[in-house]
Amino acid sequence: MSLPIRIAFHGAAGRMGQRLIALASADPTLKIVAALEHAANPKLGQDAGAIAGVGPIGVLLSAKLDVPCDVVVDFSLPKAVPGIVAVCAERNVPLVVATTGLEAAEIAAVQAAAGKIPLLWAPSMSLAVNLAMKLTSVAGAALKDHPTGADVEIIERHHRFKEDSPSGTALKFGQVVAAAMGQTKEAHGRGGRPGARPHNEIGYHAVRTGDNPGEHTIIFGLLGETLEITVKATNRDCYAQGALAAGKFLVGKSPKLYNMNDVLGLA
Repeated sequence: MSLPIRIAFHGAAGRMGQRLIALASADPTLKIVAALEHAANPKLGQDAGAIAGVGPIGVLLSAKLDVPCDVVVDFSLPKAVPGIVAVCAERNVPLVVATTGLEAAEIAAVQAAAGKIPLLWAPSMSLAVNLAMKLTSVAGAALKDHPTGADVEIIERHHRFKEDSPSGTALKFGQVVAAAMGQTKEAHGRGGRPGARPHNEIGYHAVRTGDNPGEHTIIFGLLGETLEITVKATNRDCYAQGALAAGKFLVGKSPKLYNMNDVLGLA
């Protein structure tokens, strides 16, 4: 694939979409060719760069993908995902799905399309978060048969506007732990008198406060010592940069469902 890569963004007027536009416009390996939003968006027809605060880039916000492109990055809303999945599958365009909080039908659409196009879907686009997941898997496997037992709690913090809880990333951390250690129960917060904590349980705790872009801590509680794996975002650019890295990775790949481990070389 010759550079620059022709890239399109779905959800381009949202908070993450604007950061993607801003960062991609400064990347010489990328050429923004389309900025997509839903048909009722009041900013349709405006320059995507101006919306993102970086000045005009010559790409207008549109409801349709009507130009050739090498990859699409979706950072929109769950209900909008099946639509862009169908468009990319029809046009044979690789797709990065960075939208979180997908329901069963939306996940099914993503998985089905991966049989036709290269498609990357992950609960977090952060490269550091995905590395932390690998470390969590290693720790879980090592502590599975610890003589005192290991209690696992997952604490996540996000901004007040986040709609899903716990975060998709926190739930993915839990899946990683369960795969390594075999827990079969979940507790989402605790209240009253639930009794002694069982070892086959993963506890989730969601904090919503201010403009926090995202923190996750996985606690392995032993008798006499504790291991914590913590990853923190200081701004949203880590998610945008990860999504751009994923988009670059997908170009030229075969149809398959990829994840961020593939991007990091950890698969």
